[in-house]
Amino acid sequence: FLLPKSGANGTAITEFILLVIFVLFLLAYVVTVGGNFSILAAILVEPKLHTPTYFFLGNLSMMDIGCISVTIPSMLGHLVSHKHTVPYGACLTQLFFFHLLVGVDCFLLTAMAYDRFLAICQPLTYSTHMSQTVQRILVAASWACAFSSALTHTVAISTLNFCGPNMINHFYCDLPQLFQLSCSSTQLNELLLFAVGFMMAGTPVVLIVTSYIHVAAAVLRIHSAEGRKKTFSTCSTHLTVVAIFYGSGIFNYMRLGSAKLSDKDKAVGVFNTVINPMLNPIIYSLRNPDVQGALWKVLLGR
Repeated sequence: FLLPKSGANGTAITEFILLVIFVLFLLAYVVTVGGNFSILAAILVEPKLHTPTYFFLGNLSMMDIGCISVTIPSMLGHLVSHKHTVPYGACLTQLFFFHLLVGVDCFLLTAMAYDRFLAICQPLTYSTHMSQTVQRILVAASWACAFSSALTHTVAISTLNFCGPNMINHFYCDLPQLFQLSCSSTQLNELLLFAVGFMMAGTPVVLIVTSYIHVAAAVLRIHSAEGRKKTFSTCSTHLTVVAIFYGSGIFNYMRLGSAKLSDKDKAVGVFNTVINPMLNPIIYSLRNPDVQGALWKVLLGR
């Protein structure tokens, strides 16, 4: 932050900038939470949406609410109070829950790709292979894997010493920024991040790509052009979310070797924590008439 500087009329320019930032992030937070709660409400009230696909989508909406709630409210509180310090314990707590929720997102997106694979490639056995028990097991496994990853990173970062600069060039605590501040060697931590990241992101990406290769092969076997378009349209929203989620995540964590983190990293952080969760309800409702109809029921109180 810059020191306050008075303008021609005596007003503090920096105060005005902070107010604008506060309003923008507050608006984004309200829109994101409201949009994802609307998706959850639509799934609950519309019987057509009581399917495995929307069960996973409902869980994804809850993760999006959690991700933005872990980072934005604390930042808004700091802007209002002008207190820009974060206790060490609170920083590690934020780091843990952020990686926990993002990790669950990774595996939920994989479960949704598996759901599309079964629905399109193995429709006769879909209800058996994607029963309610299987759905719950997939969600529970997502939480277990994400918890292990988040706990590993949090314990590893707690072993580092921080004895030099203590200014985080970001609006929330994350691994790349904390690595920059450590006066200990972070080589092992960075290797751990790549190793765990490969398991948490690389494995789901491989499974998602494999699922959609089989889906694409099944779609191409459909003789009707209208049938191919209708079948693949059910996957396009999920593919869009996957591309945005993994694209921004890879850019954010694959640049640890850079000597200095720039404002581009903060912009990517904003995309990960604010824009991505805000876009998900829009993407999933934009081309889905069932979700749109259910949302109108919720909005009209019917």
